Amino acid sequence: MLCAGLAPAQKKVIQPPEFPSGRPFSPALLVDATLYVSGQVGNDLKTGKIPEEFEAEVRQCLENIGILLKAGGMSFADAVSVQVYLTDIGLFQRMNAVYTTFFPEPRPTRTTVGVAKLVGTARIEITVTARRPR
Repeated sequence: MLCAGLAPAQKKVIQPPEFPSGRPFSPALLVDATLYVSGQVGNDLKTGKIPEEFEAEVRQCLENIGILLKAGGMSFADAVSVQVYLTDIGLFQRMNAVYTTFFPEPRPTRTTVGVAKLVGTARIEITVTARRPR
């Protein structure tokens, strides 16, 4: 009964102009003060190409996430949880070297897992949940 008076959460699609439309998912959803960012790979948003150098791929992936965070009124400082998927867990330290330059202290919680394959030639995919401070 306590929850009966609560209104359903409003969902707002975050679709910056840089991101392709017409995909079967939202790039990000803002629900109340929480932003849920769909998995992003390190492709250039204009060309669709993934950099050959792994660190450049990680940087591009995080820059794409930064566009979504900004469009949702947030920044990397607002991230509370991150999931990283790597096709080669041996790349962990190289990923971490780039990752730590984007997320300030205190850094969000994080899960990093090795996976067999990602879309196309991607070696990394990252999802983020961020929360706007009250």
